[in-house]
Amino acid sequence: MGLFSRSKDKKAKEPKKQFPWIPLTEMSQLDEIKEKSKTKPQVIFKHSTRCGISSMVIKQFEATYSLDENQVDVYYLDLLNYRPISLQIAEKFSVMHQSPQLIALKNGEVVGHASHHDISAAAADLTKLV
Repeated sequence: MGLFSRSKDKKAKEPKKQFPWIPLTEMSQLDEIKEKSKTKPQVIFKHSTRCGISSMVIKQFEATYSLDENQVDVYYLDLLNYRPISLQIAEKFSVMHQSPQLIALKNGEVVGHASHHDISAAAADLTKLV
């Protein structure tokens, strides 16, 4: 047995479940999100890939999120690559831009939003949307 051999008794790690992100990369998706929210809640997560707080919050969000794709659609917006979309979100939905930020829509309207560390509590409240 080599120094770096794994014991046969240890269980293999199960692959991590892939989070059901929908990339938000086109301005036209904002109208689609608003329309889709009339039949199914929609969530937008605005993330800055260079921000330590944003990185911590998104990991925590993914770890605690418990809804499935049939209940809510969750969009991921990379703020560094799609800043104009973020600015349009602020204008279209009357929610001041922040990062990281979580915005929930239902029936064509914003029903909640949170930023920074408040996202954890808001994520728990998403179950009330469905």
